Amino acid sequence: MAVESDVLEELHRLRNRVPQLTGSLAATVDGLVLAHDAPGAEPEGLAALTAAALGVAHRMADATARGVFRELLLRGAEGYVATYAAGPAAVLTLLADGRVNVGRLHLEGRRSGTRIGELVAVQIGPDRHGTTAGEHTAAPLPDAARPIGTLPVRTPQRPAHPPRPQTGGHRRPT
Repeated sequence: MAVESDVLEELHRLRNRVPQLTGSLAATVDGLVLAHDAPGAEPEGLAALTAAALGVAHRMADATARGVFRELLLRGAEGYVATYAAGPAAVLTLLADGRVNVGRLHLEGRRSGTRIGELVAVQIGPDRHGTTAGEHTAAPLPDAARPIGTLPVRTPQRPAHPPRPQTGGHRRPT
């Protein structure tokens, strides 16, 4: 698959532009690895965790009316994990040590995310449905091509019955 080598090349260029980068991973929104440059990390596990974090970030953005997901930054005692949208079907996750210039990390991460999104779009088609101009398909989108904005979101459920008010300090026999 030509897209893998192109994406991997972009990850290598990104590491050259941000020396404090310790790893990078491009994955689908469903957690499938597209390419990685993350020595010492398990790419499949990192992709799965990225997909899970993406789901939570999407729900948080939705619940707080902040719009469509763009990026997520986690700061730990030893460094940073940053995840950026890479088009509608992919994400870019970067690992950086604590000395990284976060502004530079964001600048380069956003640029690479845009580039990776373009590379992935070539593979699945130029529009959000994976079709080319004039071509129509009745088949549903494969999960890897599902836009980020369409991740399933569960709404909280109300209890079937409101809780009984307790009176005094004693309990009723049941």
